[in-house]
Parts: sequence; C-alpha cells; structure tokens
Amino acid sequence: MSAERGAAGGPAGKNKAEKSRREPSPAAQALKQLLLGNGPLVTYTLVALYCAVFVLSPASGLNAAYGTGEELLAAQRGYFHRWGVIPAELLTGAPRAALTPLTALFVHGSWLHLLGNVLFLCVFGVMVEERMGHLQFALFYLGCGALALCAYAMANADSQATLVGASGAISAVLGAFLRLFPKARVTSLFPFLFFLPLRFPAWIVLPFWVALQWVAAQRDTGGPGVAYLAHLVGFSLGFVYAWVRYPRTARVKATATATEGDSQP
Repeated sequence: MSAERGAAGGPAGKNKAEKSRREPSPAAQALKQLLLGNGPLVTYTLVALYCAVFVLSPASGLNAAYGTGEELLAAQRGYFHRWGVIPAELLTGAPRAALTPLTALFVHGSWLHLLGNVLFLCVFGVMVEERMGHLQFALFYLGCGALALCAYAMANADSQATLVGASGAISAVLGAFLRLFPKARVTSLFPFLFFLPLRFPAWIVLPFWVALQWVAAQRDTGGPGVAYLAHLVGFSLGFVYAWVRYPRTARVKATATATEGDSQP
C-alpha cells in the first residue's frame, strides 16, 4: 500500500497520472471511432430508432396511454393508417400520403416483424455501411426502402391494405452485401436440417433467400401479409446500386491476390 502511494506521488507516478487524465476513456475512444471512423453508426442508430418507435407506439401494446382491448386495437389501426403506405392513397398524389414511403420504414406491425428486421440489419448492415460510409449508406438505405414500397404500391394500385416495415430497405442491404462481399460466410438455420447452424458463402445463402421470396411473391394476392414484391425490388435495387457504384471491387481484389501469389518464391 505504501509503495503504491510513493510511486504515485513521485515524478514518474505524477507523469503517469497526468497522462491518464489526458487520455480519453475507452468508452470515449469507442464513441469517437464510431462518429469519425468507419463504425456502423447509421446501422446502430436505425436499430435504436426502430426499437424506440415500436415500444412507444400502440403496436407494441406496452404503452398504457393507448388503453387496452378495443381501444388499443383502434389506436393500432389509426397508427398504421397514418404512417403506413396505402397504395390506393399514395398514387393519388396527396401530400400526406407522399411522405408515407419514408415514415413506413420506421413502423413495424409486431414484435416478430421488428426482431426479424433488426437481426438482418445488424448481420448485414454493419459491413455494408463500413464499405459505403455513413452518409452514403443512410441515403442508400432510405432511398431504396422508399422506392421498394412505391414499386409495391404501383403493382397493387387499388389496394387499401396498409404496408409498413423496413423489409424493402433491408432487402436492399442484402443485395448490396451480395455484390460487395460474395464470399463472406453467413451462418444460417435450416428447418429441414433441425435448425442446425451452418455457415455458407453469401453467394449461396442470399440467392436462395431471393428464390424463396420469388416463389412467395407468385402466391401473393396483394392482401394483408408480407410484401414479397417489395423485398425483391429492394434486393434488386441494392445489388444494382452496388454493382454500378463499386464496379472495380472484384477486379481489384483479384489483382491483389494475383500479385501476392506472384511475389512468393
């Protein structure tokens, strides 16, 4: 105990103490890296917003301000109608409806809907954002998500069903991920294999996911349920955007690999 005090009170201990005061804490360093570096700031912000909006909204059933029973159900219907995309209203050009392709991205219909989107966003959004950068990723995400909802509305112009959720935007992230990181391994659970966690390259997992969406879209009647068409449009937009925006990615990596191979004895 005395020896430690003496070291702290001497010149060396004093310099060490002053240095520790000057250096930011690990938490401050992590925050600085997140804000100024290539950390997934937008991805984590979206996740936080999704969770906060859902918990505070009548959709979660946790906010006592919306009541219970029929009162809660009425509040949920009004909430979805106000902030979600209704194709028949969107195509009329009404100012309020014109904003719904953006507001609907932050509305989720159930806990399962929210958790599924958050999981996919965390798994795939981090690497895509690090590759694109904060601002570009944010614009890409919002733009592709809104366009996917608009495409679904155009294909179901007479529908009065309310469309909510960020699935179209997250599908765009999947499309960009496939283009940017085709060889990255993704852990997947397959029901017909007793939900065993298996790791496959993205170029196997994501096309398989697209095929499932395509099959489901053929059976979609346009009524309440999952907007598979929005998933397909979002995925296509994300893949094409990454293909056009980063045309040399695969070529540069291939050239670097070949150079390293040639340099070896």
